[in-house]
Amino acid sequence: MMVNRPAAVIDDDKKLFHEEMGDVAPLNKTADRVDLKKTVEQIPGLAVRRRDAQQASPKNCDALSSEDHIVMVKPRDVLSFKRDGVQHGVFKNLRLGKYTLDSRLDLHRLTVVQAQQQVFQFIQDCIKHDIRCALITHGRGENREKPALLKSCTNHWLQQLDSVLAFHSAQPQHGGTGSTYVLLRKSAKKSLE
Repeated sequence: MMVNRPAAVIDDDKKLFHEEMGDVAPLNKTADRVDLKKTVEQIPGLAVRRRDAQQASPKNCDALSSEDHIVMVKPRDVLSFKRDGVQHGVFKNLRLGKYTLDSRLDLHRLTVVQAQQQVFQFIQDCIKHDIRCALITHGRGENREKPALLKSCTNHWLQQLDSVLAFHSAQPQHGGTGSTYVLLRKSAKKSLE
């Protein structure tokens, strides 16, 4: 709804505005403005941090942490991890097991070293074959000398692999807390498409 204001009120408003703004001068030089791209590049150590981050990503399975550096989880703990940028709805669908499982890996009866190699190779193969969602069965490790050892290792290793966008413990029909859904990045080929 439009309100008609008397011309005298409008003229008073203009007069008041010009009185208040009378001593204000416009900026003449563009040099006073901040160039954000240039500022970000001049942050000390940025190039070094970027290089270190790129080198930190494991290039082979030996670069994954050994079991000595792994935080142990309990056999029935729920594993959950999501990288920045993964949409809430996508992660929710992963958590609820709504995505088609295109590949599976079973780590039962493997040593930690064997499991480490298998997980690394499995993720590489999934990316190579454009698989977006997979299932890793690691078991709970209940009644073992080191309960949930493979589960704890899997939790740690998956977080180290840049190809892994998110993971979450599976729904009961897929193994519950003894298995983990893994959401993977698109391959370079799929990204271009």
